[in-house]
Order: sequence, then C-alpha cells, then structure tokens
Amino acid sequence: MGNIGISQWLIILVIIVLLFGAKKIPELAKGVGKGIKSFKAEMEEPVEKVEKKEETVKNSEETKTV
Repeated sequence: MGNIGISQWLIILVIIVLLFGAKKIPELAKGVGKGIKSFKAEMEEPVEKVEKKEETVKNSEETKTV
C-alpha cells in the first residue's frame, strides 16, 4: 500500500498542473530549489559564524526598540 505507481504520479501531476498552471510550475520548482540550496548552505555554516549572526540580529533588534 505504501508504493505509489505511475498512474498515481500522473494523477498527482495533472492535479498540480490544474491548480498552478503550466507556466507557474517552473517558477515553483525554482523557488523550492533555491530554498533547499539556502537551507543546505546554512546547515554547513560553522557554529561561530551562526552565533555571531545571532548576536548581530539581537543587537539590531535592541536598537530598533530603543
């Protein structure tokens, strides 16, 4: 029951095309690809760099509230 066959994939594809339109699908795929690429890049970032980025955000939020 857990396997999806070719006919089910075709039905899913037809529904997606009907919902979003054929012109919009490449844009959606491009956005998803950029999101995944960005996520992977952030996951590979060293911990020190992330901590520094968090401090910068925290400091900018404090200056906005003052």
